Amino acid sequence: MSIEELIKKEEKYLANVYSRYEVAFTMGRGVYLYDTEGREYLDFIAGIATVNLGHCHESVVEAVSEQLKKLMHTSNLYYIIPQIEVAEILYEITKGFKSFFCNSGAEANEAAIKLARRYTGKKEIIATVNSFHGRTLGSLSATGQEKYKKPFEPLVPGFKHVEFNNIEALERAISRDTAAVILEPIQGEGGVIVPDDDYLRAVREICDEKNVLLILDEVQTGMGRTGEIFAYMLYKAEPDIFTLAKALGNGFPIGAMLAREEVMNAFKKGDHASTFGGNFLACTAAKATLSVLLKEKIYKNAEKVGKYFISELKKLKNEYDFIKEVRGKGLMIGVELSIDGREIVNKALEKGLLINCVHDKILRFLPPLIINKKHVDRAINILKEIFEEKF
Repeated sequence: MSIEELIKKEEKYLANVYSRYEVAFTMGRGVYLYDTEGREYLDFIAGIATVNLGHCHESVVEAVSEQLKKLMHTSNLYYIIPQIEVAEILYEITKGFKSFFCNSGAEANEAAIKLARRYTGKKEIIATVNSFHGRTLGSLSATGQEKYKKPFEPLVPGFKHVEFNNIEALERAISRDTAAVILEPIQGEGGVIVPDDDYLRAVREICDEKNVLLILDEVQTGMGRTGEIFAYMLYKAEPDIFTLAKALGNGFPIGAMLAREEVMNAFKKGDHASTFGGNFLACTAAKATLSVLLKEKIYKNAEKVGKYFISELKKLKNEYDFIKEVRGKGLMIGVELSIDGREIVNKALEKGLLINCVHDKILRFLPPLIINKKHVDRAINILKEIFEEKF
């Protein structure tokens, strides 16, 4: 089926909620995707920070395939062995955090908000301007970008927003009814906004002083993306609650909300649930993903190759004056431009490189964590070609 036929069928049969590029993929292996014509693409977006181990990683495929033959679903009315196994792995990594499993980052953040209110008995949640926490009404209320929120008002009450990376603003905002502060360690959809090195530690100290919970949204930063297993470890600022999704299943839908034991124990039977949360297939994928991540220390490669990638992008910045800033941690990288970046993304697609643009002028790079310097060099060369042709 041609791409033109696919476009017509989508217009007829699907909700019109996605802006899509004119390409359809049929296969993926490692850092590459292949379209309906068999053309190869270097994937530097990884399903938006989701396929951290690369496409169709053998360990994940094999584990899910074997589980698929045995059992797909029973519901949480019964014990689910893979769910307990994944929770145990996460408990060991975090040194004591208990898990609740769901299906997405938005759901994980919803669970975190509910738990914070249940544990504290308070209602107010402080979030940050320019943040993104999901599109359900609760997670959207926490999100700090009006373009996503305005059409769906009134939203859930009880949310307050302050400037990201501004300790004084946060301290002023905390009231007697503040249950929690929710932050992304690095703002992803906001444009890869990296805070000062001591920001999260300062937030942690304020939360301790004011007896407020700290929730970290690690949906995009987690699972090795920033050069550590979880970004809070990079910043040495342990949360009370944090959320995962995206790369937890290396592309298989799964979300998780983790909390310190004392906090998680505030949830009582019936307080929260998910029909598909923590099902056999999702948790089998997560177990295999975690096993590879930990055994092969993929996050260390993200740190090493990420530094190389950032250094090469900074060389481009020195050559082209429309590049304003290069920023990031590990393989979560943003390049801010003084021009519209969407045309660059389109040109890159034509040349076989998949990248992303947020806020119109920020190129975002979120490649699989298994990339090496050769992949970076190819991406840089494609960007150079585009810049030389266009500018």
